[in-house]
Amino acid sequence: MSMSMATSNHTLFLHNPTNLTNTTNLFPITTTRTATTTFKPISIKCTATTRTQAPPQASTQFQDRVFNFAAGPATLPENVLLKAQSELYNWRGSGMSVMEMSHRGKEFLSIIQKAESDLRTLLNIPSEYSVLFLQGGATTQFAAIPLNLCTPQDTVDYVVTGSWSDKAFKEAQKYCKPKVIWSGKSEKYTKIPSFSGLNQSTDARYLHICANETIHGVEFKDYPTPKNGVLVADMSSNFCSKPVDVSRFGLIYAGAQKNVGPSGVTIVIIRKDLIGNAQGLTPVMLDYKIHDENNSLYNTPPCYGIYMCGLVFEDLVEQGGLKEVEKKNKKKAEILYNAIDDSKGFFRCPVDKSVRSLMNVPFTLEKAELEVEFIKEAAKEKMVQLKGHRSVGGMRASIYNAMPLAGVEKLVAFMKDFQARHA
Repeated sequence: MSMSMATSNHTLFLHNPTNLTNTTNLFPITTTRTATTTFKPISIKCTATTRTQAPPQASTQFQDRVFNFAAGPATLPENVLLKAQSELYNWRGSGMSVMEMSHRGKEFLSIIQKAESDLRTLLNIPSEYSVLFLQGGATTQFAAIPLNLCTPQDTVDYVVTGSWSDKAFKEAQKYCKPKVIWSGKSEKYTKIPSFSGLNQSTDARYLHICANETIHGVEFKDYPTPKNGVLVADMSSNFCSKPVDVSRFGLIYAGAQKNVGPSGVTIVIIRKDLIGNAQGLTPVMLDYKIHDENNSLYNTPPCYGIYMCGLVFEDLVEQGGLKEVEKKNKKKAEILYNAIDDSKGFFRCPVDKSVRSLMNVPFTLEKAELEVEFIKEAAKEKMVQLKGHRSVGGMRASIYNAMPLAGVEKLVAFMKDFQARHA
């Protein structure tokens, strides 16, 4: 995306709408708690007073941008960024930016309602589940979940497959009696346990997993069934990367900044019968009942972040849904993992092949002293944020939904060239 279009600091990215379009009335999403088995998508369009503008064409696609392999905040779809650019100054003829809107005005209500509707369509979320747009990141949910789902005396089970599930367990110790029923720490978090071997507590209120460990690159390909209670999953780094049967979970939560939007938005999908039992000491901002009753508008939400998530959801729907998205993600991951495995040990991925993440690919060099040079040279070729997490070292390529195939292909070509020069 060329930046030469900007003529001054005040006109950078600020373009008035030009194309006329019809508007529609607002159709609020139902919040009934009547249980049904499937969700029927409804058509919701964002309210605009008069007109919208088509996003600028990416005539210099990829030429002015790097391939960003960061784990989060992460790369966003280029067409989404261009659309947001075109709507930044004057959202669809409203005379104001989304950043200036009242969160209780009809314009933003249409934005958040459409975002929820599109997310429900993508994940086929049953109507007996609430969708909440919150703040505080997934880390805040480490406390909110036990505060809402159990009492201080309740037992809960945690499967610890990496740093994030370990952090979730440690936070839960403040609010209930969590038990680690499996940990991969002794094997440096490179595996997922056999579900049949899990020694679940018979009285556990919930079973918690991290569906994809961003740092260590392990991903659940299937999900365990709790003996008692409900299944709770942190899906921050693989949210909306593939179809998921939401009905198998009591609660799903995810920070948006890895796969579906900018930082600042946290999404919680929770079965409605689990709402309303928060511990007495639960802060109001962590009480799911408060947010559910107020349709995520109890206080000012992260409006622009929700708007961006809505654009991403719309883009995923237009791609054909999550089945098509998963196909693309599998192709990208296969190319990268094959390059690592075919390097004769020059590059190495420590993760068990059966549970390798489609989103986060950690790898090391046979000659560890070359890792700094690898990262430095890659950056010169406009491939950035390949350094591994500080807790594990090495390299990590995060190849979320928005990472184009061209980015992975360029990385693989660079890896092969680097090996030819340094093997």
